[in-house]
Amino acid sequence: MEKKLLAALFAAGVLSAATLPVHAATDADARFKSIYTAEWKWRQSQRLARSEDSTGVQPTLPHVDARSQQERLAYWTGVLKQLDAIRPADLSEGERVNYAVYRAQIAALAEALRFREYEQPVNADSSFWTNLAYMTRNPLKSAQEYRNYISQLHEFPRYFGEEAANMRAGLARGFTPPKVTLAGRDAPLATVAEAKTPQDTIFYAPFKAMPASIPAAEQEQLRLDAAAAIRDDVQPAYRRMLAFMREEYMPHARTALAAESLPDGKAYYQSKIVEYTTTSLTADQIHQIGLSEMAKIRAEMEQTIRATGFKGDFAAFLSFLRTDPQFYAKTPEELLMRAAWVAKKFDGKAEQYFGYLPRKRFAIVPVPPDQAPYYTAGRGGPGVYLVNTYNLPARALYSLPALTLHESAPGHAFQMPVALEQKGLPPFRRAYISAFGEGWALYTERLGVEMGIYENAYETFGMLSYQAWRAARLVVDTGIHAKGWTREQAQAYMHENTALADHEIETEVDRYISWPGQALSYYLGEMAIQKARAKAEQALGPKFDIRNFHDTVLQLGSVPLPVLEARIDTFIAQGGKSPYTQQR
Repeated sequence: MEKKLLAALFAAGVLSAATLPVHAATDADARFKSIYTAEWKWRQSQRLARSEDSTGVQPTLPHVDARSQQERLAYWTGVLKQLDAIRPADLSEGERVNYAVYRAQIAALAEALRFREYEQPVNADSSFWTNLAYMTRNPLKSAQEYRNYISQLHEFPRYFGEEAANMRAGLARGFTPPKVTLAGRDAPLATVAEAKTPQDTIFYAPFKAMPASIPAAEQEQLRLDAAAAIRDDVQPAYRRMLAFMREEYMPHARTALAAESLPDGKAYYQSKIVEYTTTSLTADQIHQIGLSEMAKIRAEMEQTIRATGFKGDFAAFLSFLRTDPQFYAKTPEELLMRAAWVAKKFDGKAEQYFGYLPRKRFAIVPVPPDQAPYYTAGRGGPGVYLVNTYNLPARALYSLPALTLHESAPGHAFQMPVALEQKGLPPFRRAYISAFGEGWALYTERLGVEMGIYENAYETFGMLSYQAWRAARLVVDTGIHAKGWTREQAQAYMHENTALADHEIETEVDRYISWPGQALSYYLGEMAIQKARAKAEQALGPKFDIRNFHDTVLQLGSVPLPVLEARIDTFIAQGGKSPYTQQR
């Protein structure tokens, strides 16, 4: 897969938009469009995608059993053969970009199925049951949507049964998360399974405040139907899964940490590198990049320590940051308010750095308590910035500005809505590509220096610590999965090179252990965006406008890094104009 994917991304003509004129639609365009249109309709029929005009809740959950998964593999393998029959050079300029994005996407989907990743629907960071909980956050607007939601609740026994069968198959061949990373991850299951009443579960939340447009009598009946579905289907499914996790899965999960220790592990880890970085880099190459970048960041950190006036060495400064009460909020509300303050500071700078501002706003909310102990410090997306208020001595205020830029605006809660608001793109272009999305979010942390977000040297150090954290991921992820590193070795490396609290280090390292490759996307993505910006600044000189550059990057949506590079070549060739000016 890797060879074919890279050939698609790098072959002559695929990524050479800067040197070619705009072409009208071609016969190859029509063939390509028929392929992805048919595949997308099929994907919707499988409940793996939603139509662009669909805002409602579907009445069913997808089938995830092994037979369905293998049928999907056969289908996507066929799609890849159809794509390989098209010469990218025969496509028009816009469709070449679509081809590069689409082929990488289909290849990654097929590879995940080929390695039977569906047999491991849980890791230290998330699981299929925590993903299901997200359905409770979407506002329901009509009685029909409420009925569809209840219909989904009735599907939980079937869905959980299929996932349990997959997990047993993974257990039989040693394809599980490492046992050490699963401790406590059954807590969200217990919260639902052991709730005293259906109304006490998260799945009843949409029924606590219903639209006034639904008659009161119908509201009452829907509440009764929901409570019955939760009591008779949801909670029993959760109880069976909780017993399975505690009695069968967690006790017998594998003890080895490395992805390369899994069945066909070396190829599997390389497939995750390709998926999450959209590059052909090897584990060894990425490890060395991480070590080199860490050395550069350390020099910046040392200089920033001197700016604070601190007299001790690096280790002493980290200890000072981790233990001095001045750097930590005293209440969850204080942490949330400080996060809101940083977000509003960006609002005051936004128009200086972005020509296009998304319409979608975001809320700042705490991470749900049953997830918080094992959750990241924050997470953002369209409409929401989740802030983890659990264990406040682990949530440093000097890192909060960088975290907020990354997760809210101009990071994830800004970039994703901009992508979703772009018109005229095929629906598969709405998918999230980690190297681009995480690379952008990390880039915005550095951008905070230019925007004046960091108010003192401690906050600047917090940003640099976060940069070091992401560079350390290159070292730690490859160290664990390709070089035989232990969990303790990875934790020690993070402790010695970043200002992260020990709780966060432990949570993060377990995340990398159980989610191979994902941690590599951040820093490599940021490096690609920084490289593209430096190239544009040098080529355009006084014509370079940071707003036009940012708009050009974000208008792409989410693309493989070579596509980004090619787009900036076009941006330079067109004189650094705003993509929105050209549209008008």
